[in-house]
Amino acid sequence: MMLAALWLFAPASQIEAQTDSVTTFTTLHSFSGTDGKLPFAGLVQATNGNLYGTTYFGGSKNDGEVFQVTTSGTLKTLHSFCSKARCTDGEYSYAVPVQGIDGNFYGTTYLGGSKGNGTVFKVTPSGTLTTLHSFDGTDGSQPLAGLVSASDGNFYGTTYIGGTHNEGSIFKITPTGAFTTLHSFCSETACADGQNPFASLIQATDGDLYGTTLAGGAHGDGTVFKISPGGTFTTFHSFCSQSGCLDGEFPQTGLVQATNGNLYGTTILGGHHGSGTIFEISLSGALTTLYSVCSQSDCPDGNYLYAGLTQGTDGNLYGIMQVGGAHGSGTIFKITVSGTLTTLYSFCSQPGCADGQYPAGALVQDTNGNLYGTTGDGGVHGDGTVFSIAP
Repeated sequence: MMLAALWLFAPASQIEAQTDSVTTFTTLHSFSGTDGKLPFAGLVQATNGNLYGTTYFGGSKNDGEVFQVTTSGTLKTLHSFCSKARCTDGEYSYAVPVQGIDGNFYGTTYLGGSKGNGTVFKVTPSGTLTTLHSFDGTDGSQPLAGLVSASDGNFYGTTYIGGTHNEGSIFKITPTGAFTTLHSFCSETACADGQNPFASLIQATDGDLYGTTLAGGAHGDGTVFKISPGGTFTTFHSFCSQSGCLDGEFPQTGLVQATNGNLYGTTILGGHHGSGTIFEISLSGALTTLYSVCSQSDCPDGNYLYAGLTQGTDGNLYGIMQVGGAHGSGTIFKITVSGTLTTLYSFCSQPGCADGQYPAGALVQDTNGNLYGTTGDGGVHGDGTVFSIAP
């Protein structure tokens, strides 16, 4: 399975656009290469109120970085990857870092490390980075997803390939770096348990971890699964179980648990129009398709659900589509838990796409109520942006 192609310092002056009477969009920062390039991941808000993220390219070595940005747009590079010989500190990150209970940030790099297959790292708020684990292939390789900080104090994650069958793995790692492989995908006949997990896990209120695989399952089109912290694995749903794949195909994003207890996620293909779906699945495994993407001619509602959903304090779910919209460069949308979708913003609404284009990371809601995110392209320098939107 090929990865999707994503193409896309001085703080730029803030660019604002009013899309309707209740939605204000602001470009907070335009990346320029030296301070990062192509931020494919979203952001996380830390306990100090600032936002943290990663870029895939850029930084002092052009191998990506970890950065901090304030809600007013002041950006600081914490660490540039490949700063050590042979990139033993890792290179290229698709993943959002997560803050541990110790105040440090934990994340993954897609490549680099002592074996070249990616890393798990810890970085302090001041920028001191420690490599906790270098993947060697047998224990996983090329982690695209970030980590989840579980209630037991450990971190859990996935790798895209590697493991016993080279189709990806689920792992546990302690804050000090003790590593355990919990599951290798394609352990069942015809990969009925799934293969190639692309997205992060979540821990639900029942204590189990839930996630998706991009491929595999009973029909080869991806799965929803759960795994206990001890490693007991269950496939919840195999996509394309309905005629015409109306339930969706290829869930590239992870899940979010809403306040009603159900899980919500997306697929990049399938549905009534073949362009993907937004779905709800209960903890007992009952799946409902809430929305089929590209339901209008030329996809003004957007297309390609590359990033996961976020539930806002108003109870609605918020997300991005990487392309489509009024200018073909992606959208920000809101969808109710019953399936009513509203497009809030279409990227490339500014001359030269100064507001950004092709968003790839999930949104995060700040304690101030605004939503924050990134675009993988566009901005003043064409290297991506950090933005906020007040819904």
